[in-house]
Amino acid sequence: MTYFVLKFLHIIGATVLLGTGAGIAFFMLVAHRTGNAKTVAAVARIVVFADFVFTTTAVIAQPVTGIALAWYVGYSLWERWVVWSIVLYLITGAFWLPVVWMQMEMRKIAKEAAANGEPLPARYHRLFWTWFCFGFPAFASVLGILWLMITRPVA
Repeated sequence: MTYFVLKFLHIIGATVLLGTGAGIAFFMLVAHRTGNAKTVAAVARIVVFADFVFTTTAVIAQPVTGIALAWYVGYSLWERWVVWSIVLYLITGAFWLPVVWMQMEMRKIAKEAAANGEPLPARYHRLFWTWFCFGFPAFASVLGILWLMITRPVA
């Protein structure tokens, strides 16, 4: 693979992570604000699917293309900006993995509430607000990684 193909794939992966994360957060928030269990269940079903198809693919592709790029260009994986990128990537993952589980739980809870004609229960609301709060450090970490990739600070 050439440098430009690797770089293209790496940038696409970063774009997918950022875009899918922002999109999922937006649609879940809008669905949640309706208070309608049926709406939440339908949106959560799509969100969980999108997370598995898009986010998971990008999560796998990023370290593969990143390491290949570093090797191709001759960057050490111990350069300060690379190390910080890896740390932020791990932080993102530490928040993303529980979020995927929370989305699946919220989908299940909303589906059950909708089937029974009941409002969203307290457990759903606790999960939603935990999910919402987990999004901030994960999203900030992705933004930090993008900044490091663009600027590659030396000091």
